[in-house]
Amino acid sequence: MSENAAPRSVGEIASYHAHVYYDPAATRAERLRVWIGERFAVTLGRWHDVKVGPHDQAMFQVAFAAELFATLVPWLMLNHGTLSVLVHPNTKNPRRDHLVNPLWIGPPLDVHGEKLPEEAAAEPAPSPNTHPVLRP
Repeated sequence: MSENAAPRSVGEIASYHAHVYYDPAATRAERLRVWIGERFAVTLGRWHDVKVGPHDQAMFQVAFAAELFATLVPWLMLNHGTLSVLVHPNTKNPRRDHLVNPLWIGPPLDVHGEKLPEEAAAEPAPSPNTHPVLRP
């Protein structure tokens, strides 16, 4: 952002993704995935035991509404263990979301931005596929 640019509005953010990276030879991060589903109304994506899209390591995605950011992200900060987690907003620019505006929990990993478009429809949070029974 240049010195003269106006600040961007958080209204640009349609939702968030958290990408939880793991080494399939060591763990699939099942425990963290179960914990998330027990505590938060999110959409847990499928397991990707191989590189997919811009992600350079096995991972699963957690899609969530912007309203959950203030509780889910701090919870991930305290409970990610040794796993790396990329949290990014979903705006109309997926490349910028993944490369310029993300939050890393744990060590950052490579993300291949050239595989992402610079413009796309902002992705709203899908209907949750979890049924929380515990408090965060």
